[in-house]
Amino acid sequence: MLLRLYRTVIVGLPRAIRVKSAPLRLCIPACSANDSFRPQHPSLTFSDDNSRTRGWKVMGTLLGLGAVLAYHDYHCRAAQESPKIYTKEEVRSHNSPETGVWVTLGSEVFDVTKFVDLHPGGPSKLMLAAGGPLEPFWGLYAFHNQPHVRELLAEYKIGELNPEDTISSTVEASDPYADDPIRHPALRINSQRPFNAEPPPELLTENYITPNPIFFTRNHLPVPNVDPDTYRLHIVGAPGGQSLSLSLDDLYKFPKHEVTVTLQCAGNRRSEMNKVKEVKGLEWRTGAISTARWAGARLCDVLSQAGHRLGETEAHVCFEGLDSDPTGTAYGASIPLARALDPEAEVLLAYEMNGQPLPRDHGFPVRVVVPGVVGARQVKWLGKVSVESEESYSHWQRRDYKGFSPSVDWDTVDFDLAPSIQELPIQSAITEPQDGATVESGEVTIKGYAWSGGGRAVIRVDVSIDGGLTWQEAELQGEEQRPRKAWAWQIWQLKAQVPADQKELNIICKAVDDSYNVQPDTVAPIWNLRGVLSNAWHRVHVHVIS
Repeated sequence: MLLRLYRTVIVGLPRAIRVKSAPLRLCIPACSANDSFRPQHPSLTFSDDNSRTRGWKVMGTLLGLGAVLAYHDYHCRAAQESPKIYTKEEVRSHNSPETGVWVTLGSEVFDVTKFVDLHPGGPSKLMLAAGGPLEPFWGLYAFHNQPHVRELLAEYKIGELNPEDTISSTVEASDPYADDPIRHPALRINSQRPFNAEPPPELLTENYITPNPIFFTRNHLPVPNVDPDTYRLHIVGAPGGQSLSLSLDDLYKFPKHEVTVTLQCAGNRRSEMNKVKEVKGLEWRTGAISTARWAGARLCDVLSQAGHRLGETEAHVCFEGLDSDPTGTAYGASIPLARALDPEAEVLLAYEMNGQPLPRDHGFPVRVVVPGVVGARQVKWLGKVSVESEESYSHWQRRDYKGFSPSVDWDTVDFDLAPSIQELPIQSAITEPQDGATVESGEVTIKGYAWSGGGRAVIRVDVSIDGGLTWQEAELQGEEQRPRKAWAWQIWQLKAQVPADQKELNIICKAVDDSYNVQPDTVAPIWNLRGVLSNAWHRVHVHVIS
């Protein structure tokens, strides 16, 4: 057809405006992947003015012909580069390093054998999808479903699934998060699946007790929907003791204990470390911390009933949640047995939060509350408690939530060399005004929070409005800080006079606890690859208007 079109246009032209060109070589019976098809640029000559107008019309026709030829050439090349077609059975047979590791996404097939050892979540996580679709796992760990991840995956594409063998698969079709609870719209979302969000700074310190709906939420997996009527908490008994299977009513029979406790994620203020050098983790700002009044049975009472006592050797209380990944592996963590059995440590099996049953996002019907300890150990949706000779083998205990030197990167990190985070260091942050805000000259009110792990009381918060040249002491507000049992934060406030000629303020806060621990002044020396333990002086820059 293209050849006939060529003859019709070219041969039918008036002789005076024939195109002087080399013959065009068309790929008619078969397309060629080489570069031999290179049409020469034609030159037009016109013998008179009447022919000139017809000549320009013919040029338009030739341009159209050129487009047709280019389109044909594109399809010739595309036909040469058509993806190879595979069946699902072929993909399934590539499910190990020996056979190669193939996966699918939609209708595309990828050979990710060389990427297995590079997978940020570890080879075992990627191997779960070997020989099958990625969608069920991307539905669970939805942060994968982002453009940069798809771009990386595209480098490993080897073909397409046979259309006759393809069943449409989408994240939504098997969404494990479909039954998650409804959340408060004020929360600033850091990830939707699993859900992780923090309250805005201006609401965070509005009340000493954080309202349940805006309490920061840290989930690692889908939120389980637990039936309180059939719920049982399994307590593994000591040798010679008795294992317990406790319903909610059974827990209610233990003496009810209440305590106000601040929970903080290990990654709070990670975003500031990210500005120094990229880290792996959610982009928490200053809101991965909140305070509530918790109530429940003391863990020491329950463990005692199961026959547990302190021994001469170290032991750990291991917790397992009812949230789990596709393999059935539950979220887990542990704390030392000595802390769990100490009545003064006030560790709770909590079933109430601010006078109400636990919200689903915060562990309904029962969670662990460990005052003074990082949030990662405070397992939600608690299903099992046991006492072991070693700490929990959970990924989140052994391969996460640990701090390292700034010199350690993902090529050199050895998680076995660092202890699991338990008590957190001294912390403070400014919640008002916010970075980049505009304030009026005269008096400015600065607000924030301060807290230290391990029950250490905050004794002072120093605030500067001139970048650290001069300091003023803030007023502390909150419950009485009991010695060694200061489990909750202090809200602080300072009313400072702004000099009349001042155009901007560089506000800084730093806290001191009763062991005289202080915050480091900059982020760089405490930077670490996971962005945890971020507690440098907090800084905000604001503009001043008259």
